[in-house]
Amino acid sequence: MKIQNIFEAIPDSLEKEIFERLVNSKHVKIERIISKGQESPESGWYDQEENEWVMVLEGEAILSFDNRTSVHMHAGDFVNIPSHSKHRVDWTDPDKETIWLAVRYQS
Repeated sequence: MKIQNIFEAIPDSLEKEIFERLVNSKHVKIERIISKGQESPESGWYDQEENEWVMVLEGEAILSFDNRTSVHMHAGDFVNIPSHSKHRVDWTDPDKETIWLAVRYQS
């Protein structure tokens, strides 16, 4: 068994958002996401089959939902997003990495 650290191996340049699958099973997917100034494309919303529990481990971000609500997330904040709840990332800190832990799961 190999021990890893969620805060290690972060690239110096983040031209694109990074999605790394940490665990992948039939019922649960766990990802580390690293953002630095990225946001969702203007043209779309995430509309996922699974529920998604997401936490900001480091940095800041703003998540918006299609019901016109939004949340400004800081390190330690988490939210549970039910399946098919349309949402998008409207902002991540352009000066510092935002490290997310995302868990997708079935009800």
